[in-house]
Amino acid sequence: MMTAFFHDLAPVRYDPEADDLAFRHYDPDEMVMGKRMEDHLRFAAAYWHSFAWPGGDPFGGQTFDRPWFGDTMELARLKADVAFEMFDIIGVPFFCWHDADIRPEGSSFAESQRNLEEIVDYLIGKMENSRTRLLWGTANLFSHRRFMAGAATNPDPDVFAWSAATVKSCMDATHRMGGENYVLWGGREGYETLLNTDLKRERQQAGRFLQMAVEYKHRIGFKGAILVEPKPQEPTKHQYDFDVATVYGFLKEFGLEEEVQMNIEQGHAILAGHSFEHELALAASLGIFGSIDMNRNDYQSGWDTDQFPNNVPEVALAYYEILKAGGFTTGGTNFDAKLRRQSLDPLDLIAAHVGAMDVCARGLKAAAAMLEDGRLEAMRAERYAGWDRPEGQALLNSDLESIAARVTGGGVNPLPRSGRQEILENIVNRFV
Repeated sequence: MMTAFFHDLAPVRYDPEADDLAFRHYDPDEMVMGKRMEDHLRFAAAYWHSFAWPGGDPFGGQTFDRPWFGDTMELARLKADVAFEMFDIIGVPFFCWHDADIRPEGSSFAESQRNLEEIVDYLIGKMENSRTRLLWGTANLFSHRRFMAGAATNPDPDVFAWSAATVKSCMDATHRMGGENYVLWGGREGYETLLNTDLKRERQQAGRFLQMAVEYKHRIGFKGAILVEPKPQEPTKHQYDFDVATVYGFLKEFGLEEEVQMNIEQGHAILAGHSFEHELALAASLGIFGSIDMNRNDYQSGWDTDQFPNNVPEVALAYYEILKAGGFTTGGTNFDAKLRRQSLDPLDLIAAHVGAMDVCARGLKAAAAMLEDGRLEAMRAERYAGWDRPEGQALLNSDLESIAARVTGGGVNPLPRSGRQEILENIVNRFV
């Protein structure tokens, strides 16, 4: 039975010449580098921003008035009905959730657990009549006041225990729903002040917590990837999962670098002082690239605005790194993005996803064209060609004394060579 929210909007079609709402660049069946565009991009809609977020910001409260807002199971089912209508309208193959997005909070852990199990049954029923599947699930361990000092890193062992039980229930739900990944995002795993913080203790707690999650994955036979999502700050002053490099050091310390991959968000990369493509390239070089949250920040704001992507050159450089890494396996492109708080209408929600999917499609095609053109990679290989020669390889197997003797004997006289940055940027601009 259809709800009234989207007013019987028809599924969005691919029509490059359309004057109304349509995909002008995203054709799911278009072949890009030997693979369907849909299979490259693996789009997912975020349950929280699209259906649970009330339209607030740091200075103002709710602006959205959705018919499913409330704390009953009846309204949770209505929210699911509307969500799957949107998934069908825009044709996304995947969606993602936090537990708090899909079920009402109970008066006890046991009641919240029963609510989760009931709504998961309902969502599985919805999936049976839809092509949309679960990309990943995760636990909301940051919104409720009990998590004000963190979850895994909390100074109260009872909060650690509550958080561990919540992750177990969410992993079970993700497994039941056939999810392809499970994400851990430490929304408040950090500190406000060092005056009351034991960094070593909290780091050890976080490491053991993640080890437990990995152990449980294997115990229940979950075949998907465990993903960690880095974020440098906001709401805490400093978060322990600051960026890809920081998380990799953490994984190495606790023996998890072969077990855990990264879910990298564009907005978080910018907050950490990096570009999105930097974080993607680094994760790929370390062998921990998994999935992405695709959004953008407003560069005139100093916080995480979670806007839908609309910058094709930025997106193209991101997909260039993803294609170079071999593309997604279990991961995908999740729109962890929200409407502006003045965009009140149901059509705004559809148009935001359609526009974002078109931007990603344009970016993907530009990235594929750059790779197939080959000039960027050829110039990169030329720049490092000396290291592929016997003399370059020998350096890495030598020692300081031997190298110094060679330089002193006149065998080395390096001259500067151009990095050709402007030429490389001009090549990129031909495609975007």
